[in-house]
Amino acid sequence: MSDPVIIVGGGAAGLMLACELGLAEVPTVVLERRDELPERSGGMLLNAHIADFLRKRGLADRFFGPDTPTWGRSHFGLVYRDIDGELAKTDYDLIVPQWRSEQLLRERAVELGVEVRLGAEVVGLEQDAAGVTLTVAGRDGAGRMRARYVVGCDGPGSAVAQAAGFDFDVLAPSYYGVIADVVVDDESQALFRAGSYPDGQFGVLPVNPADPCEVRLMTVEFDREPPGGAVPVTVHEIRSTIERITGRAPDLRAVRWMTRYGSPTRLARRYRVGRVFLAGDAAHPHPPSSGHGMNTAVHDAVNLGWKLAAAVRGWAPAGLLDTYHDERRPVGERACRRALAQIPLQTPLEQAAPLREIFAELMRSDEVNAFLVQYVTQVRYPFAGDGGPDHPLLGAVLPEVFLRTPDGVVPAGPLLSSGRGLVLGPGPSGEGTLPDLSAWADRLDVVAAEPSVELGAEAVLVRPDGHIAWLGPAGAHDRLLLAVKTWFG
Repeated sequence: MSDPVIIVGGGAAGLMLACELGLAEVPTVVLERRDELPERSGGMLLNAHIADFLRKRGLADRFFGPDTPTWGRSHFGLVYRDIDGELAKTDYDLIVPQWRSEQLLRERAVELGVEVRLGAEVVGLEQDAAGVTLTVAGRDGAGRMRARYVVGCDGPGSAVAQAAGFDFDVLAPSYYGVIADVVVDDESQALFRAGSYPDGQFGVLPVNPADPCEVRLMTVEFDREPPGGAVPVTVHEIRSTIERITGRAPDLRAVRWMTRYGSPTRLARRYRVGRVFLAGDAAHPHPPSSGHGMNTAVHDAVNLGWKLAAAVRGWAPAGLLDTYHDERRPVGERACRRALAQIPLQTPLEQAAPLREIFAELMRSDEVNAFLVQYVTQVRYPFAGDGGPDHPLLGAVLPEVFLRTPDGVVPAGPLLSSGRGLVLGPGPSGEGTLPDLSAWADRLDVVAAEPSVELGAEAVLVRPDGHIAWLGPAGAHDRLLLAVKTWFG
């Protein structure tokens, strides 16, 4: 057994998972088939819910600061509205390019002892009752690696999913888009007409504040297959794609970076087959949808990481690994549904116009706008606990509240920076005390804190991924201990 966990794919999902496993001191290797990692990417935003988790792990200062700009708009099917009011406090987007987020996650993973191998492509997979054997092609030829668990984070058309025999529901045919960061003169820029066209969409965004002549050109065409992954992207492809949509081929003076994207929208029927798991776009590829692809991918990894660590460490209760599928597949399904629901607002253009007008009116409602923005991000797992199934925080993410502790008033989120579970409750002098939890000291942190009005409970059990697994009276020892054993063995 060379490594307990091998992660295939060094994107956001794979690197976030690597950080979680590294924090739990689980020996981990990330295999990334690319030889070089460009400092450009299609994604430009860091979702507020990823930012919240980074704060909980004490990593926020690495990724953003008070001067990090925000993107203050949301859209549904390219019907836009500003994010304002209460929504702006919880569902903003920070302008942090995805390549930069991945670079920082990679640096953090290496700090925690994770090995990241570039130029390593998985070309074969076999599993048995004890582990998984991978055949890996690299710069020096092919070799074999053995692991207890393998996680495919290798994106749409995942090689891991195919080799391990995962089944998918195909929800929509392929889409096809190109992205190019180019330098064009003012006269050429004036000719660009971004928007929806009968055969697709064309967008233009500034990408370099220091050079207004550098812009990002983007297209998407629905119901069109992209060229195969082995076919290199060319300037001719960029120009001809834009011309096919807009009727005009741009004069591109210099191309700094270009890529293509697109795949069928698919959803894995199971996120686990034996000792192999899928996360991120490998499990639920879908058209771009306001950054929800990256958000969902990162939180797949956050959900799975501590559970895999528990299994490797030997304390995972029965069925814990299966809860990954149970909890995350519904979220992946909602992400796919949200992405596909926007297509009728965009194509065919002549039929979409009345629907777009109605949606523009609907989105003036704060309630409707919040529903559309939070359709994927407001995740609450269906847990049982003394708070009752209708308690708004049971199964939800621990909010950023301030707690009065013997060390003073502290924010709740960073108490999860260890990557272990967390119990909040009265200290030894409180009217109701917590039960003895010292037997779980290697996987649970216990913090004496006065009851919080915002949490609405004397005692709270929080999983390592930040979701509240139980809340109730501090004196309900049997029920709290049952919840601890359910999640922490």
